[in-house]
Amino acid sequence: MAQLRQDYEKFVKLDTKILVVGPEDAEAFKKYWEKENLPFIGLPDPKHKVLKLYGQEIKIFKFGRMPAQMRIDKSGKVRFVHYGHSMSDIPSDDEILSAIEKDMSK
Repeated sequence: MAQLRQDYEKFVKLDTKILVVGPEDAEAFKKYWEKENLPFIGLPDPKHKVLKLYGQEIKIFKFGRMPAQMRIDKSGKVRFVHYGHSMSDIPSDDEILSAIEKDMSK
């Protein structure tokens, strides 16, 4: 999330909201967001409702949720999906920003 914070203004310039969904309960999420001073939206999902809607996987042997990145346009259409196989399998912000710019130029 540090990279998202660092590039947050780039997303704002492209009229893009960032929403991070995590397994913690609301209180733990709130404390983490305040401690880290994150400028984007955090959504606690301790019952995995959002996870299930978007097909994000849980791997017990890898200690929880596998990373998943999605870009959903303002009409609700999913434009980009990446399901990671490990916590290090996450697309770079530049890759996501580039895809946003490409879609905007169409």
